[in-house]
Amino acid sequence: MRILVTGGAGFIGSNLVDKLIEDNHQVIIIDNISTGKEENINPRATFHKLDIRNLEEIEPLFKGIDIVFHLAAQPRIQPSIIYPVESHSNNVVGTLNVLQASRAAGVKKLIYSASSSAYGDQEKLPLKEDMPTHPKSPYSLFKLIGEYYCKLFNELYGLPTVCLRYFNVYGPRQTYDGAYATVIGIFLRQAKAGEPLTIVGDGIQTRDFTNVRDVVRANILAMNSGKVGKGEVINIGSGKNHSINDIAALISEKVVHVPPRPGEVQDTLADNSLAKKLLGWQPEVDIEEGVKELKKLFHV
Repeated sequence: MRILVTGGAGFIGSNLVDKLIEDNHQVIIIDNISTGKEENINPRATFHKLDIRNLEEIEPLFKGIDIVFHLAAQPRIQPSIIYPVESHSNNVVGTLNVLQASRAAGVKKLIYSASSSAYGDQEKLPLKEDMPTHPKSPYSLFKLIGEYYCKLFNELYGLPTVCLRYFNVYGPRQTYDGAYATVIGIFLRQAKAGEPLTIVGDGIQTRDFTNVRDVVRANILAMNSGKVGKGEVINIGSGKNHSINDIAALISEKVVHVPPRPGEVQDTLADNSLAKKLLGWQPEVDIEEGVKELKKLFHV
């Protein structure tokens, strides 16, 4: 099939592109390299350095495309709090443009990368797709708006869509430094430099860490499943959570604590039963195995 991946030079996107090409699909990438890296791009893919906020530039590339994976985004909670207008432009306007281009081209299905941060803090765990959402940051809100747009484009225009809510994705090619680094990446960089790991707050907050290989598999299953396409929202999480203190202990004994940050939830834990039902998906990589692999790759 002819497949278009937005954000295909990024962490998750590039891992997905590699698997799609391994499966003998023809892949086109759109990425502006704002957070992605050109060295992540599979040489067998066709790469276009374009910005999804420019509909006129990207729309011609959707002609003849069967499947769109929309992963391009300005990620992370804290940058969105500092730069909400830029985050809105990337994550809302960009998503609307991708949906419009897909609709105009008659794409067979669009798979949208959503975020579990849409749940916010909930009284009960695990987090289920039918729970009310409580975004605590611009990023969380904007990713949720993308879900509503996907549902709307299916209902109004008949564009098949499905939204995968990722839970704390980690793995090879994740960002290790800068504003877009996630906790495991930050810990690995600090450990390699011989620095103590900086734990935000008391470290007892928990996250459902999901390996990128499992996330890639979920995307491909969503592409192939005949049970999804009406804007469904599906959790993609391991179904297990671990405290930040536990994650730090897998990497280094030297830690320091820094003040809590606004906009972040206390705990996440996915109910992934819907993914099993609709996609036939279940996680395969546990956190200990995944962190061990990263430590080896990062020479920690």
